[in-house]
Amino acid sequence: MRHAELIARGLRHAELIARGLRHAELSRWWAAERRGLPWRRTRDPWLVLVSEVMLQQTQVERVLPYYETFAERWPTPQHCAEAVLSDVLAAWQGLGYPRRARNLWRTATLISERHGGTVPAGLDDLLALPGVGPYTARAVQAFAFGIDTGVVDTNVGRILARWAGQRLSPTQAQQMADELVPAGEGWSWNQAMMDLGNRICTKRTPRCGNCPVRKWCAWAGFNGPDPADRSAGVSTRQAPYEGSDRQARGRLLAALSEREVARAQGPVAMGLERDKARAQRLLDELITEGLITADGEQLRLG
Repeated sequence: MRHAELIARGLRHAELIARGLRHAELSRWWAAERRGLPWRRTRDPWLVLVSEVMLQQTQVERVLPYYETFAERWPTPQHCAEAVLSDVLAAWQGLGYPRRARNLWRTATLISERHGGTVPAGLDDLLALPGVGPYTARAVQAFAFGIDTGVVDTNVGRILARWAGQRLSPTQAQQMADELVPAGEGWSWNQAMMDLGNRICTKRTPRCGNCPVRKWCAWAGFNGPDPADRSAGVSTRQAPYEGSDRQARGRLLAALSEREVARAQGPVAMGLERDKARAQRLLDELITEGLITADGEQLRLG
């Protein structure tokens, strides 16, 4: 065997050993620090999907009461598919990004019609569902079906970039995430990574001194500019909510969750009575998205 081949094999062997040690240290830390979240107590693919859709761009604390209410009211895709969209939208009110509720309702219908009421496990089938992107699809695979795939949310994306010491493209981040998953441990490994990012490897004040896998991190101790900035999977700061289109849309949807609203009163409900053109644009968008129905001069949900 050539000398170069021997060196390459030795480096690969050392890498595997380091990976095993990192996994052992992270697993030991997670056994003591894991968060007891309700969606972690189930492997039901539908309930896992519901939780992941709710968690899109939304903090865990806000999701908790909505998830439990939704899971009790619509525990299967069939239950959700048989519901009236306006009821689903009303139950979602206050959680934000209501198109997620509409997409989940449409997803439940497709699952019932095309998959016999069972959430599919295949990546392509999951990606074909409304509102299900690469992250959500892989999260369902790992957390419901135990498939050994890397789940790259904003916490995991931040960790990966810091471990690598460089910004990562989406392909690089996914490949790295997939390679790190220990065989047969897709569920626990991804959950541990998310908790590490939530509690230790945070965006603003990472606690490197408390990190169980610090020795394998290229950025530990703030070694240069943060490589997680603008790296794949890492979220950027949202525009202010106050005065935004999201706020105006949310006001109208909140009003409609309680009663029908006359079209002429739509701008008032949005808080845009002095900006009728903007109010009309937002109303048209809501109707096009299927979140609002205009019945004559009356507006209602769904």
